[in-house]
Amino acid sequence: MPDPNHSPQAAHLLLIDGGHADLAALCSRLNAAGYRVSQATDAAAALTQLTAQPCQLLIGCATPTQDGMALLEAVREKHPALPLILLAKPGSIAEATEAISAGVFAYLTTPVDHALLERRIAEALRWSGALCGTSATRTDMAWRADIVSSNARMESLLEEARLVAASEASVLIRGDSGTGKELLARAIHRASRRAKGPFVAINCGAIPEALLESELFGHRRGAFTGATSDQRGLFRDAHGGTLFLDEIGDMPLALQVKLLRVLQERAVRPVGTSNAEPVDVRILSATHKDLDRALAEGSFREDLYYRLNVVSLRLPALDERREDIPLLAAHFLAAVARRYGRTRCTFAPDALEALATAAWPGNLRQLQNVVEQSCALATSPLIPRRLVERALHGHTPAALSYAEAKQRFEYDYLVGLLKLTAGNVSDAARLAGRNRTEFYRLLQRNRLNAELFRHPDTPGLPGTAWG
Repeated sequence: MPDPNHSPQAAHLLLIDGGHADLAALCSRLNAAGYRVSQATDAAAALTQLTAQPCQLLIGCATPTQDGMALLEAVREKHPALPLILLAKPGSIAEATEAISAGVFAYLTTPVDHALLERRIAEALRWSGALCGTSATRTDMAWRADIVSSNARMESLLEEARLVAASEASVLIRGDSGTGKELLARAIHRASRRAKGPFVAINCGAIPEALLESELFGHRRGAFTGATSDQRGLFRDAHGGTLFLDEIGDMPLALQVKLLRVLQERAVRPVGTSNAEPVDVRILSATHKDLDRALAEGSFREDLYYRLNVVSLRLPALDERREDIPLLAAHFLAAVARRYGRTRCTFAPDALEALATAAWPGNLRQLQNVVEQSCALATSPLIPRRLVERALHGHTPAALSYAEAKQRFEYDYLVGLLKLTAGNVSDAARLAGRNRTEFYRLLQRNRLNAELFRHPDTPGLPGTAWG
């Protein structure tokens, strides 16, 4: 019987049968135990199913048509945090040892001892932390509540994040700007034993070098000009919790040496004192830069790199998780609508299509900005495509062709001149460096009427004003 502390009712198991003779009986037994069981015929089919719907545990049946180690290799390449129980015909002790050392959670021989299998399943789920079913229905989702996703790659990343959160290992989060690196860092903190302690974040690239040391390590009064009082520093503020060093790749070399010393000694020396004070802090860091290139160029210390990069997690760009765009857009829109005091706000279908197919160089941050701008300009609960496209064009001029960009610039330029001169064509033509005939052609091409910009009390600019 399953572990009573496990509550397996929603746990999703994927059974890779490979032609196993007792497959039907095995599925029935696991279903009766409260597990939800899906089946795949081989590793390729399993990987396809995992792309569509993540699971918490793989049970692979090694047969003459399905090699167990090959199965492990294929799955682990894309889902390194997913536990695997391997069922195989009795073989040598060497085979079992090889399987366990390669990362198989349990190696059981057939015919299957169902009671033993259920104990191993409960242990694997408990070890991996998947105690309450699928990632979409788990009751322990608070740690990652701010991360909205149904993407299999993101789910795999979050499984890894949850595993590493249980340790004290330093984590380096990689990803383009705007992919949500701080959100992931906060999620790791909430899933860790330090969750009740402080989470302190600092952007190492946003603070001048002269102030960064003081911000991190603190200072004594009088340590430098302007130091009118003692400052604790972020390391001591984060004592008992987590310190998140964002954009660590921008940290100056001189300060990298001092940071390394703090990490080695687990103590900080505030500026202006020689006394070291112990700190208990877990370090999470992030960067959008290529630190391997920075190492080769000598702009980042190798010893610090290995201190920070015990575990590396890479956040995918928004273009790599397009199925999440409608979910994220709805999530951001709900938050914005609450803030603006609006109800029943939603995107029209073609507006969602525009969001889902757009280029997103700014990733989540850009999407959030586009959603907020669209909501702010909406005059009805249904946000139309034109508002989304307006917001998108404001953020992604590279999406326009050269001819479109040139036409848009020309139109905006002419409108600006006509506003400046209150519709006086002679003044506008002179400012543009064109004669009146050429200028009138430009206005006609852009379907602009200078009369619309005229004001009765504004005769135009004096002829000598612009030379």
